[in-house]
Amino acid sequence: MQDDLQEVYDQVLHRNHGEAEFHQAVREVLETLGPVLARHPEYRDHAILSRIVEPERQLMFRVPWVDDAGRVQVNRGFRVQFSSALGPYKGGLRFHPSVNLGIVKFLGFEQIFKNALTGQGIGGGKGGSDFDPHGRSDGEVMRFCQSYMTELYRHLGEHTDVPAGDIGVGGREIGYLYGQYKRLTNRFESGVLTGKGIGWGGSRARTEATGYGVVIFADRMLATTGRSMEGQRVIVSGSGNVAIYAIAKAQELGATPVTFSDSSGYVVDEDGVDLELLREVKEVERGRVADYVERRPSARLVRGGRVWDVPGTVALPCATQNELDRHAAETLVRNGVTVVAEGANMPSTPDAVEVFQTSDVLFGPGKAANAGGVATSALEMAQNASRHARSFAEVASMLETIMDRIHDTCASTAEEFGSPGDYVLGANIAGFRRVADAMVDQGVI
Repeated sequence: MQDDLQEVYDQVLHRNHGEAEFHQAVREVLETLGPVLARHPEYRDHAILSRIVEPERQLMFRVPWVDDAGRVQVNRGFRVQFSSALGPYKGGLRFHPSVNLGIVKFLGFEQIFKNALTGQGIGGGKGGSDFDPHGRSDGEVMRFCQSYMTELYRHLGEHTDVPAGDIGVGGREIGYLYGQYKRLTNRFESGVLTGKGIGWGGSRARTEATGYGVVIFADRMLATTGRSMEGQRVIVSGSGNVAIYAIAKAQELGATPVTFSDSSGYVVDEDGVDLELLREVKEVERGRVADYVERRPSARLVRGGRVWDVPGTVALPCATQNELDRHAAETLVRNGVTVVAEGANMPSTPDAVEVFQTSDVLFGPGKAANAGGVATSALEMAQNASRHARSFAEVASMLETIMDRIHDTCASTAEEFGSPGDYVLGANIAGFRRVADAMVDQGVI
């Protein structure tokens, strides 16, 4: 890393003690920016790097609520508004016990560049809580969401900050959050949250968008070598929205996904994943992957090891950050993987990325490959502003166009800066340039 970039990174380490995921995300971006800073000295003159690594606003607050037994519970809420250079802050809310300020800052920092790559007018932010909705009743989830929104609402607005869902925050949670926002503000401001129900401002294909998008991106990477998703054996981690609809899109394109997972283990289904059964178990019953195995003779549940031990040609990590390390990457390469596209946020460790890139594996980083979700959220915002609902086919077509553009932007930027095929460098520089140019234009704020 160049001296001036190292200085910025050292500043991040000094100011953000113990936030390993945030440090990792910043370093991954800074390590690729040397060539663009050499070409654009104005970025140094305006201290763009020192400013972009510091959130514009960090919110942390108490969230008290009452459980079904009448006991008062207290969680911690977060919202990090990282960058509004391109538009209102945009990024999901994550409800999971692992959530802390460092995790939210890592996600928000990644969101800046992901949102920039979509070409839409959205800034970067992220939020959430250490509340765990798993095993909670609808009433408990509602009371928590109402308490969370009672504090957060004053910092939101369709022109200010527009949250969406993430891990632990689906349609149920978005509904409760929006209901409380509406009650507090006395406004039906549907553009303030995305991921809403179709009947009251939501976008068709939003649920499917991230999973569909990561497979489209993988297909476009394969196309650069004269191949496609057809006939590929696909290894998928996770079993939430992203994983389910990545499996769906891969099947549509002629591939055979054979795995999925949750915290209890992973499933291998050599006949190919039964998508309808998986959706029944995870979306309707809110069950575990073991429930799928009980009803599917061709499937087996593995409680030890990792899903990356299963041989395949395409890997789609769709669960959580740092789930795929160097050892897993080496195993995938040894077993014949040729494409990795990240459906989750930063699921591959830096060592794993290095393994892929030195093994000539086509690697699509999350800020590019999983941008389909936030891109469709921005389409939902546009729909809310115009009071015009689009069909599923219209949204799916627009999503495909956006993912094509993101792929081509990353590929052409990598080539422009002398690193053809390096989608990490291409994504980072392309996203950074768009944000940096806006920051230069808008002055020191």
